[in-house]
Amino acid sequence: MTQHVKQISLMLFIASFFLIGCSHTKRVTGIPNNESIRSRIKIKNNIPPVQIQTGKVDPDELVAFAESLVGFPYHYGGKSKETGFDCSGFLWFVFNHFDIKVPRTAAAYSFAGKEVEIADSKRGDLILFTGSNPNIETVGHIGLITNNKNNKITFIHAASGGNKGVVLSQMSEYFVTRFVKVNRIFRF
Repeated sequence: MTQHVKQISLMLFIASFFLIGCSHTKRVTGIPNNESIRSRIKIKNNIPPVQIQTGKVDPDELVAFAESLVGFPYHYGGKSKETGFDCSGFLWFVFNHFDIKVPRTAAAYSFAGKEVEIADSKRGDLILFTGSNPNIETVGHIGLITNNKNNKITFIHAASGGNKGVVLSQMSEYFVTRFVKVNRIFRF
């Protein structure tokens, strides 16, 4: 291999790390049944619990506001409509619209609220995933459940991959391999 080819290969390898953001959304090849979804991830790092005070905010109103943002672009570190959103910046923006203080990083949501089974999840629950690499046992991506009907989950999140920006996704095999848990912060 020539020196030039080695340099290009090395540059492409390094560039691939910069292109990985909160999440890559892949084409849905199969939508698993909620009953079959189990987390294989045990959170290893020590993250303190977070109390999120939702007050009297209606989770349906909060999710409807989040859904109004579908199509806004992805931007690493972003937390505004002007610059775009990353996953935690998107949730930060949505919750702050309702004067609810929330963490700014996906990992900080690891122990927010009460963990519930994915089959029992409701509109407004938080859904947590690893980052793009499911072998790293840390929460690196987060979304908000919008629907749990007919045993199928839909969630809204800011994705950096193929469908860049704020999108609605279903639980595909891609997300199942990265699934960590569902946390409930609203009182139903």
